[in-house]
Amino acid sequence: MKTLFHNGIITSSALPPATSLVTEDDQIIYVGSKHDAPPTDEQVDLAGRRVLPGFIDGHMHLLLFGASLSKIDLSPCKSLEDIRSTIKAGAAARPSAPRLFCSGWMHSMTDNKALASMLDDLDPRPIFIDAKDLHSAWCNSTALADLGVTAATPDPEGGSISRDEAGNPSGLLSESAAVTIVWPHVAKVATAEEKREFVRDAVRAYNAAGYTGMIEMATDENIWSVVCDLREREEVPIRLAMHWIITPAATEEAVLRQVDRAIELHQTYNKTSSPDFRIAGIKLICDGVVDACTAALLEPYSHNTEASINASPLWDPALLRAAVQRADAAGLQCALHAIGDAAVRLAIDTLETVAPEDGISKRHRIEHLELTSPSDAARLASLGITASIQPVHADPAILRSWPRLLGPERVARAFAYREFVENGAKIAIGTDSPTAPHLPFRNLYTATTRRSAREPSSIETVNEGFKLELAQAVQAATWGAAYSCFADDVVGKLEVGKKADFVIVEMGWEGEGKGLLDARIVETWFGGRRVFADSA
Repeated sequence: MKTLFHNGIITSSALPPATSLVTEDDQIIYVGSKHDAPPTDEQVDLAGRRVLPGFIDGHMHLLLFGASLSKIDLSPCKSLEDIRSTIKAGAAARPSAPRLFCSGWMHSMTDNKALASMLDDLDPRPIFIDAKDLHSAWCNSTALADLGVTAATPDPEGGSISRDEAGNPSGLLSESAAVTIVWPHVAKVATAEEKREFVRDAVRAYNAAGYTGMIEMATDENIWSVVCDLREREEVPIRLAMHWIITPAATEEAVLRQVDRAIELHQTYNKTSSPDFRIAGIKLICDGVVDACTAALLEPYSHNTEASINASPLWDPALLRAAVQRADAAGLQCALHAIGDAAVRLAIDTLETVAPEDGISKRHRIEHLELTSPSDAARLASLGITASIQPVHADPAILRSWPRLLGPERVARAFAYREFVENGAKIAIGTDSPTAPHLPFRNLYTATTRRSAREPSSIETVNEGFKLELAQAVQAATWGAAYSCFADDVVGKLEVGKKADFVIVEMGWEGEGKGLLDARIVETWFGGRRVFADSA
């Protein structure tokens, strides 16, 4: 069936600017004026609205996001008192829940303290709290017992279990301790149907926000089995590229065993055989986050006279290099989480070892890049490394502890997005949901204004000189994200021959600021089929 969408503003490279678009089944077959459009079976009047390519979240966490929609939300909290009252209210609203799950806690809310004793009197049930950045989990004593974590439990490679003076676990599990201890346990206690519904909820929320694609950045056996199971049962209207999480281990053999599992799945689920549901590559977390002082820095944190605990990279450089080289040789993309400038340097140095001799980019990526050195942008470009960024993390409202932790000189280099673009590096925009809101226009707002989408009345900015132009940001959130996973030949632009993935929006293109925050998703189309319509 052919459908004409007319009387709108088609965001494309067509000259003169297009006002109409025609789809046939799941493809775009025409972009131009209504006058020259081919005959169609149906017509849709856009009523002057803008049509954008479907958004693609360049970095997100599918199952964690779906689960977060039903968790007790602590993100509005400002203090321990707020957290306690919010959990109490949430517990009362869930009288039959065997466990209480919370999300959105930031270390700064509790002065970097996270003790089980601060929660133990709230409820007798296990309480699990995800840090906003997903790099830590805060548990009450019942939750620690539920996990089976005791004084005898060793710290995993690349992670830590906080302990009291007697060596007993005190409530906080960080980095790989959260990934390898807490996440698998939470997955185990959820039923198969609950996990399928988490994915359904996530996809529905993403379609409603204007997304037609996502790149899942911490895939493991649990997430893989849930998504495979759901796709066998029903259509899942999202294009999904997944990166297999590789956790630090003591030996090269243990590391490469994980990489080989990703290679095995990639042989069956790849861009050729399964373009809409595939293993794109591997993900390796090289450091932590600034707020917890676990991001790896070239110089110590400013509030300490000595280097902070866990401020070194989480990977032994030789093991990291071995994992990347094994994956690269098998044709997988490598995504390296690097927030601090020391981790960014390690990530670039590692990816340089697999740089192609013919100059054709393998589209390896570095995730986050929140604190970079001046030379890093040029190296990204010269090596063909994609800068995978999440502007929502640059929101001034969540960075107020950074001047104390980093000092003014380093803060002035935070989130240097324009520098990446000006040096010629490709950028892909994502949200890292559920660590941050998944809504695309909030992301674009902070990317283009460096102001707070959380507190829009604030005039506070963070490094406004590094902001992106609106056209650059939109491209990075559509084509750039598609490019980052080798999907740009199929989606990312409104062009003839591309899939009919697009979103109809009401928005003020010229006006920055509130115009973006007020933008409204009217309809989302996936493969020529409408998967969301706003009832307003």
